[in-house]
Amino acid sequence: MRHELARQGAWRLSSGGGIWKGAALRLAGASGIALLMARHRGGAGAILSFERVCPARRDAFQPRRAHEIAPQFLDRAISAMKRWKLEFVSTDEACRRAALPKASRRFVCLTFDGATADFMAHAYPVLARHGVPFTVYVATAFPDGVGEAWWLALEQLIARKDRLALVMEGRDCRFEMPETNQKLQLYEVLERWLRRLPPADKSAAINDLCSRYGVDLAALSRQAFMDWRDLASLAADPSATLGSATVNYPVLQDLDDPAALREMSMGRAVAEAALHRDVVHFAYPFGDRGSFSDRHVALAAQAGFASAVTALPGVVQSDGCSNPHALPRIAWDGRIRSLAVLRAVLSGIGGL
Repeated sequence: MRHELARQGAWRLSSGGGIWKGAALRLAGASGIALLMARHRGGAGAILSFERVCPARRDAFQPRRAHEIAPQFLDRAISAMKRWKLEFVSTDEACRRAALPKASRRFVCLTFDGATADFMAHAYPVLARHGVPFTVYVATAFPDGVGEAWWLALEQLIARKDRLALVMEGRDCRFEMPETNQKLQLYEVLERWLRRLPPADKSAAINDLCSRYGVDLAALSRQAFMDWRDLASLAADPSATLGSATVNYPVLQDLDDPAALREMSMGRAVAEAALHRDVVHFAYPFGDRGSFSDRHVALAAQAGFASAVTALPGVVQSDGCSNPHALPRIAWDGRIRSLAVLRAVLSGIGGL
């Protein structure tokens, strides 16, 4: 087990470099450095990206902790950004500001990936109370009830079991993971492996695992995401923008160009038909390096989107210097609860 994980690049919560970087960001955010850097490197503003907003859990095994924030942190973060005199804007307005000369006041745009069911219960009340605009990106297979949240199923089956057997790249592999750190390492290895698989192979692999270990993938996927009724209710709020994130949330780099364009175009068409409104903003699934390329940036424009956001860290520049179809976002790491770090990364000092 230990040898196999080391060979495949096992996950570590933090490295020495990460610890030092975090300390430097906290210092910069707590001092006047962040304010000074925002004037020189902060661009027109920043797009913040969150995924799941839910109450903190006590479970030792939380492999997706980086993708979750508590509603209390969201509340504190919005209050802090108001104190820092950032202007909260919609995605439409962020795109408009990016094309103009730099304004004296920087903006922040709040975005949420996945359209998870937790959003209505835990994120939306906070956003509504603060009266700030926000964007939610939807992969339409999930509100349709046919999406496969393989990453959540993987978490559930590893949490339940101390032993796991599966076929990887034609080989029978067996893993023993009675300890939490072993479960975390195995999750990282299998998550990376599944992400690399072509869509049909990924579906076959996760369905086989779920069948073997008693996880109801279909029920889990339906329960984890909003349905169209929830999304229609959300879309009625003038503060809300609904964007597209394809149909099935695939790694676009694993598809040929016609299939990638079809995922983009169909995701938009299904959302527009369901919500009875234009859907002009797009988020690349996963959005990190290796999940999409310059080809997909061109395809997003071809599909008619006004903007497309990534998970590549950075701030939005003014004067048209940021490509509207490859906008950077600051993807917030839910393991970090420091407002000083938030202020530092929003200033353009460095991404997470």
